Amino acid sequence: MQPTFLQNLHGLLEQATAPDTVAIKAATATLNKEYYKNPQCIAALFEIIATSPNDAVRQLAAVELRKRVNADDNKLWIALPQEVRATIKQKSPQIVIAESKPLVRHSTARAMSAIANFELPLGQWPDLLAFLEQSCASPTASHREVGIYIMQTILETIVEQPQYTKQMPSFMQLFGRLLQDPESLEVRVTTIRCLGILAEYLSETDKEDIKIYASYLPGMITVLGQCIAESDENNARHIFDVLETLLIIEAPIIGRHTADFVQAFVQWANDKSVMTELRIMALNSLNWVVEYKKSKVQSQNMAPHIIESLIPAIGEPEDDLDGESVYRSALRVLDELALKLPPSQTVCPNPAQLLAACYHLPDPENSFGAVRRGCGQEIVISVENCETVQMTPYLQKSLWSVAESALCDVTCAIKTILVNIQNRQEILLLPSRVAVARALWRLFVVGNAVTQRPDATTALDSLLEALPDVIDQYLPVLMERFVFLLDNAPIKVKTLVAGAIGSAAHAAREKFLTYFAPIMQKFDPFLSLGDEGDEGELHGMAIDAIGTFAEAVGKEAFAPFFQPMMAKSFQALETTKSPRLRECCFLLWGVLARVFDDEFAPFLPRCLPPLLKSCKQLEIGEEGEEENGQTPNNAIVVEEEDDILGDDDADNALLEVNSALTVEKEIAVDTLGTLFVATKQAFLPFVEECTLVLVEILDHYYEGIRKAGTNSLLEFVQTFYRLSDPQPWTPSGTVSTPLHQNVKDMIQHTLPALLAMYQTEDDKEVVTTLFSGLAETLTLIGPAFIEGSSVPRASVIDPTPLSSAPVPHLESIINMVSSVLEKKSLCQNDPDEEQGGDDADDEQAELDSVLIQSAGDLVAALAVALGPDFGRLFQAFFPKISRYYKKKSSLMDRSSSIGVLAEVLAGMKAAVTPFTQDVLQLLSKALNDPEPEVVNNACFAVGLVIEHSEVDLTSQYLPLLGTLRPLFNPPEGAKAPVYTARDNAAGAVARMIIRNSAAVPLDQVLPVLISILPLEADPVENKTVFRALLTLLHTNAAPVMAHIDALLPAIAKVLDPNADDNIGDEVRAGLIEVVSRLNQQDAAKIQAAGLSAFVR
Repeated sequence: MQPTFLQNLHGLLEQATAPDTVAIKAATATLNKEYYKNPQCIAALFEIIATSPNDAVRQLAAVELRKRVNADDNKLWIALPQEVRATIKQKSPQIVIAESKPLVRHSTARAMSAIANFELPLGQWPDLLAFLEQSCASPTASHREVGIYIMQTILETIVEQPQYTKQMPSFMQLFGRLLQDPESLEVRVTTIRCLGILAEYLSETDKEDIKIYASYLPGMITVLGQCIAESDENNARHIFDVLETLLIIEAPIIGRHTADFVQAFVQWANDKSVMTELRIMALNSLNWVVEYKKSKVQSQNMAPHIIESLIPAIGEPEDDLDGESVYRSALRVLDELALKLPPSQTVCPNPAQLLAACYHLPDPENSFGAVRRGCGQEIVISVENCETVQMTPYLQKSLWSVAESALCDVTCAIKTILVNIQNRQEILLLPSRVAVARALWRLFVVGNAVTQRPDATTALDSLLEALPDVIDQYLPVLMERFVFLLDNAPIKVKTLVAGAIGSAAHAAREKFLTYFAPIMQKFDPFLSLGDEGDEGELHGMAIDAIGTFAEAVGKEAFAPFFQPMMAKSFQALETTKSPRLRECCFLLWGVLARVFDDEFAPFLPRCLPPLLKSCKQLEIGEEGEEENGQTPNNAIVVEEEDDILGDDDADNALLEVNSALTVEKEIAVDTLGTLFVATKQAFLPFVEECTLVLVEILDHYYEGIRKAGTNSLLEFVQTFYRLSDPQPWTPSGTVSTPLHQNVKDMIQHTLPALLAMYQTEDDKEVVTTLFSGLAETLTLIGPAFIEGSSVPRASVIDPTPLSSAPVPHLESIINMVSSVLEKKSLCQNDPDEEQGGDDADDEQAELDSVLIQSAGDLVAALAVALGPDFGRLFQAFFPKISRYYKKKSSLMDRSSSIGVLAEVLAGMKAAVTPFTQDVLQLLSKALNDPEPEVVNNACFAVGLVIEHSEVDLTSQYLPLLGTLRPLFNPPEGAKAPVYTARDNAAGAVARMIIRNSAAVPLDQVLPVLISILPLEADPVENKTVFRALLTLLHTNAAPVMAHIDALLPAIAKVLDPNADDNIGDEVRAGLIEVVSRLNQQDAAKIQAAGLSAFVR
């Protein structure tokens, strides 16, 4: 290297560090053109780091050295002579240790790391590790800081090299010592970052390493606490990142320390002396604990403690309405708990008790305000996620009284929070809902405080949809008040009112017709507003509400507004840049297509291009053209020190844009399916392009888009099938009714993609959507739906073909549904869950139960499609289904298990014969279940076994009749499921009569059976019961004729042409024949029963 090269380079670096913009630009241009393309620059930069007296020059030289080493796949470094490279590697440890300036030392260490990451994989620079271990053991803190920092930056390179794997235990011991460094927080934090890298290379089989690693967790929590105490946000963020990595990876490192993490995170989250940013980080990490360590949180019953501990945080005010806050982060934790854990752990009575107590304590300084808000939010979130699960008796009795009390509270926020309970739990206590509605009504109509109106409006919006039965009592004055606010309220209140009017229309249905036209006139100016800020919100809400109006008032009433609204939506799309407004237009199209069906077809050529454009648009971070026109090649890249965090506000803005785009895309994807279903043949020219787009979008990172894509693709298949003039199919493993070739092609394009998506799908709701859609499609199309080329198969239950014509896709579906029922699917993965046990009797979160239910529905659909051929699969599926009927299982799981079994029996029919006793043994338990929903399903299933099994079951008739008898006398005021169970018990008795009436004590059974006719709770069973009576009238008429006077009014009701047909043509014809025959014997009796019109 020539001395002049070194001197000139040093001079240019000095010029580049001078406070002169012109000089900096000139120096940068010369450096890039004449020096940084020459391999000699690396040696020169290294020499400058070693010898320059100028701190700024040494710092810049170190930064540029790292860049030059890394540039163009190490091109300049490789071009250096070996002896020069060796000299740099030999001298750099001494130089970095001798450096007195921390920033220069740090940048030099980064440059060394760049060299090491190239040399170590080649087996070069073996002395580096010895230097690092020596530095880490140095008594000088700065030396330890350098050693552990370089170790952290090259650790990934080291652990990926086979020759270094034997040093893993020594690394673990080294990190254990440095975690306790007595002087340097930097050493301790960097050590934790090293441990975070090592964790990613541990597997579940590395039990000894995991044990050692786990012993370091308390120390890691301690160090994090030190960073938080010193308000060291940067280092705390690094440690939180490591802890979140430990939560995600499959190796069960955290395990028994989960409670320690929870306690620490809760403590920091509630400590108001801690920086807000750090409190939010603690809450976010707590949320990850709930998401990824659900089994530990559930088994140790941590949820009640977390919930009660977070109430103060939830009660804190929202200072930043647009960004992150402690309040919002705490709410996310509660929502995750309610979503992932069973109601017994998340619906806690303590918040309700505490909230009720707050109303009876003197509170002159409103010191309980935060507690009230926190308790109210907790109750709403826990109740919201338990809609299908019975609440505890305490909450059933107290919840509504607490809500009513809240309406008297001077704190407006609590009113909105608690009255939302009405919409979440509409199945409970209608009188209380009405009482709260009246209280809200007084607040809304009579209240004078302007600040109360937004809260009352929001609350009414949530409540109105749950009160269709009483909406007419309030509608006239409500609409008068709404119209006044539309004319006079601030724009934000107008937006809330527009949404509330939509909810009122949804509840009122045809009763809204009186107000429809005037309200459309009031809404018309809103449709010309801008697309940003408050105007954009009102514009979008008006479009949403108008869609609700269309569904409420119907096709005929909305027809005059159909064309104008479509024109306004097209105009809005041409001018708007708002994803929210585009989303509203797409939703409107979907609603209007459902209302107007094929009359929507002329608009397809204008609707499809923007929908497809939305589906294809790239979001920020995806490859290709960005929103601002930049591509990865021309975008400016920031590549400075790793402790520079960048502009958080800009990052948040990008996330918000991405979020809005993904929601818009989700609605667009969903609308494609809706339009095809509505317009049918008119949509065919667009099917191919839309199908390709939908298949491609199945691997999108956002689960909502994957769900929408799944739904739309299966809607495409179903609609294609219906348009093909299909012939009836026969349930069988052999396809006897071929599909139209176009339908086959559509299935071949969609089904393999959907089955492949499952293999990598980690979201339970997406899998639930997939299974439900497959079940619906399979039930519609039959075995031909799963005929075609097979996707890659896993281990199959029974790999031999069902018949001479196997159904290849069946293997994949069997494995998919089996993995979910066994809780072994990717979306159910929990490495901390105990292995080998049967956890089906543990109470599940509702989301888990819904997933299992969807798997059961798919099994039932297979039984319907395969018919008798499902018998071979039943032996494998029966234990997978029955495992969810246990004493400790939730009502939803027990009911679903027996309900699925009943649907399977209905599909496989006589193939149940070999399994008759096993099935009846389970059903006998279910008949005695304390919940009527379960008993109802069990009655139906028992009837199907009796109807289809070829085993002689007459010896069991009397015990079964004894079990069913109490169901025919429901107590006064019983719930609807009790009457449904009675009707299905009637169906079971009818099936006994059809199979062998001689084994039934007709003199005791018929009076009870006929007395409840016609069946109203489950009218479908009328067909079976009347078929049984017709059978007796043909074979043993006397027992029926003894009760003919009681039977004739029931016959009149089921034959009524204005009533729903629940008996079918064959039974109807049989009853008319009986009526005609009886008319010949006693015409007056037939006339008195109102049956003369049916005489033939």
